[in-house]
Amino acid sequence: MTLKKMMAAGLLLLLVAACGGAKKEQHGAGQTDATDAERTERLKPRYAEGFSLRSEGGVWLVDIQDPQKEDEEGEMAEGAYRYAFVPRGSDLRAPEGYERIEIPVRKVVCMTTLQLSNFIALDRRDLVAGLTSTRHLFDPQINAQLKDGRTRKIGIEGNFDTEVVMGIAPDVILISPFKRGGYEALKETGAPLIPHLGYKELTPLGQAEWIKFVGLLTGNEDAAIKRFDEIEKRYNELKALTADVKERPVVFSGEMRGGNWYAVGGKSFLARQFEDAGADYFLKDDPHSGGFTLDFETVYAQAVNARFWRIINSYDGTFTYDALRQEDARYADFRAFRERGVVYCNLKSQRFYEGVPVEPEVVLADLIHAFHPQLLPDHKPVYYQLLK
Repeated sequence: MTLKKMMAAGLLLLLVAACGGAKKEQHGAGQTDATDAERTERLKPRYAEGFSLRSEGGVWLVDIQDPQKEDEEGEMAEGAYRYAFVPRGSDLRAPEGYERIEIPVRKVVCMTTLQLSNFIALDRRDLVAGLTSTRHLFDPQINAQLKDGRTRKIGIEGNFDTEVVMGIAPDVILISPFKRGGYEALKETGAPLIPHLGYKELTPLGQAEWIKFVGLLTGNEDAAIKRFDEIEKRYNELKALTADVKERPVVFSGEMRGGNWYAVGGKSFLARQFEDAGADYFLKDDPHSGGFTLDFETVYAQAVNARFWRIINSYDGTFTYDALRQEDARYADFRAFRERGVVYCNLKSQRFYEGVPVEPEVVLADLIHAFHPQLLPDHKPVYYQLLK
């Protein structure tokens, strides 16, 4: 081969290599887009309406809004909370309108046990450096962390100890913006405030899906996806059992407190829970999703013939029908009382708030077992059981 031909061949090889490199770079860019789309698809919520997310170039863009679409006290406008979750230590920037948060977080303050339940379910209790109320707290590890100081009490909503919070130096503080608040004081600590609105979701699976949000925040996306997929599968299997039940018993909920009976509307989380369990909530035709108070006469008129009565309270010792009658003699007039149809949970002995948000399938099984025992004859109640 002549020198001229050798040079021509070399130039051809370089040209081919350059073209191949260009194609490879183009493919790489395509892969980034595809990866973002795939990551978004894996993690995006299917039931929760309180958050949405998407991956863009290594940044997670997270939007948080009220699932009930209600600006109850003017504290939160729909779509007002936007965050850019970026890898810790990176120089990636947040788009305009998004608050930059580095993930995974290392220290978190939780305002509610519902928020805490996500960390327990993902076995990331070690990240919980601060809590508000520890009432009804059962988890042994969290109690141990409180005892040795790894987790600290920060006061209650409306009366936070900002010095304690500043001493913790959390990466984020999870808040519940529709409750008593007092968050202006927390802003002074410099820690980002992020709403966790699982408690506002209107479906059990929607509430449980917030585990994906916490999984993203803590770097445990895979574990969160796996856990939720298991919850969803079992929940829908159980729900299918009640799809064709011939009789749907009526169920009501609550007790008199301070002269009023607190109830929730027919579009509420609780009404949906009963519906999935094969029962009809006594206010199922009410159009509201939130709560309101009723007088005894109004409840009695609509619930006197209901077959079941759901009660949650904190009672020292063993709660009985006699104890229920002693609270209010009129209770004995309800059919659910006479026919022993009280479905009960005692917060003093059950880890209700720690478990229920991330175990809706267990709650559903409890309710089906109470309402339609023939469908789950071997189920052992965990949270709810018929009062003996």
